[in-house]
Amino acid sequence: MSKAQNKTVETNASVDAFLDSIEDERKKQAAKKIVAMMHKISGEPAKMWGKSIVGFGNYHYKYASGREGDFMKIGFSPRKQNLTLYIMPGFDRYDELMNNLGKFKTGKSCLYIKKLEDIDWSVLKDLSHQSYQYMTDKYG
Repeated sequence: MSKAQNKTVETNASVDAFLDSIEDERKKQAAKKIVAMMHKISGEPAKMWGKSIVGFGNYHYKYASGREGDFMKIGFSPRKQNLTLYIMPGFDRYDELMNNLGKFKTGKSCLYIKKLEDIDWSVLKDLSHQSYQYMTDKYG
């Protein structure tokens, strides 16, 4: 069994203190709007994961290699360059939503948005909801 531990784990740090520490006022307001949206979708309290990720819900995974751990079902981080949303199932099953979302970039499970004005908020809410629901259906 793999002994490697996740670098990003749930902490007891204050989400409010983290959000209040965001210097850029526009990014701070966007972060608070995303927190409110993800809280409403998940019904879960916001938790800090590592030093800079706000996550909602959690699930336990186990890979064929034996590595296992816990991670958030959905989350985001207000990074310097982008607002990064963590869409854990990835994006393959969400083609129609992605086509209507607006201006963004993606990584494997990361959605990078420069500013909320660049995207369709209702599509982002739908994407976040479907992603959270998928994770809940798959992992409980």
